[in-house]
Amino acid sequence: MKKAPVFITFLLSAAVLPGVEQKNVPSMPAAVSSNAVAAIRGGLEIYSMMGVGPRKTWDDITNQVYILNLAHPKWTKAAVVPGLVGRLGATAAGARDAVFLMGGYMVDGQGNEIEVPDVNVYEPQNRKWFRSADIPIPVDSAVSGVTHNRYIYVIGGRSANGPVNNVQVYDTQTGNWIQATPFPGTPVFGLAGGVADENVVIVDGAKNGATSGPRYISSDECWLGRIDHKHPNKIEWSKLPAHPGTARFGIAAGGSDREHKVVFSGGTTTPHAYNGVAYDGQPSAVSAVTFDYDVRHHIWEIVDKDTPDPRADSRGVVFTPIGALVLGGMATDFTSTSRVTQLPAK
Repeated sequence: MKKAPVFITFLLSAAVLPGVEQKNVPSMPAAVSSNAVAAIRGGLEIYSMMGVGPRKTWDDITNQVYILNLAHPKWTKAAVVPGLVGRLGATAAGARDAVFLMGGYMVDGQGNEIEVPDVNVYEPQNRKWFRSADIPIPVDSAVSGVTHNRYIYVIGGRSANGPVNNVQVYDTQTGNWIQATPFPGTPVFGLAGGVADENVVIVDGAKNGATSGPRYISSDECWLGRIDHKHPNKIEWSKLPAHPGTARFGIAAGGSDREHKVVFSGGTTTPHAYNGVAYDGQPSAVSAVTFDYDVRHHIWEIVDKDTPDPRADSRGVVFTPIGALVLGGMATDFTSTSRVTQLPAK
């Protein structure tokens, strides 16, 4: 039997043994928020893609890709995402040992935000990107999750016509899209959630505001969707009680079949633009609460009310052998960060 690399062995020991100080995962080469994240190969290889840098301006949006293999604790650059410019609010997922990067939006010099239909697939063995079938309804700031290492669910998000409640499913085996049962709640973007054990859990986000008020306002709806085992496009939705904590937008989240949970951390109290400015012009705050939804026992659980170094606007949580990680995002001072945070476990 092969021995685990020293770095992995040390981290695993630190993660599971009481009283052992955890070794920090190295920071990414650059600070970014609104970056898409994914993991493949059992969580041993993690990705951060695109996002906006510390200046938080349209010309600070990047198409860079950073990869960390936990067996070799050093970030490397991969081939940039195809396209003339970077984008924000994309969603990503790992399946079939490839990374699937979907949607998002570009920002031009006049501040116009343009949704992108692109589906870009990165094959690590070839170190190359290729283009797959476009998203039928291009969206940004959606939730994604995977079932059967095959079907990628893209839930909600913002289209060119505003927030949607569509559930779009990409079949990584055929390269085709199908439309699944929409969630019955208010259309939102900037929502949080994930898929675990064929259960979709989604919370919060931003919905259209009144004509006389802010462009977008917070939603407090929480939904559970049970995916039909034989028909990936059929979802039975039911409303959930309110989740712990006060965050309503930009929560980092993701689902894990192994943990049988969808984990949520950080986020802000009010919706905001990519530069951190709230749509209602009022001060916002980054929540320090980490919580989860246990899909086996159907309960909310508070994991940590005072999570160290909380974030907003990292586009997901990646699950690894050393635990759940948040890559980059917006820190409590509303600046983009390069730091990687290991979330506490229940």
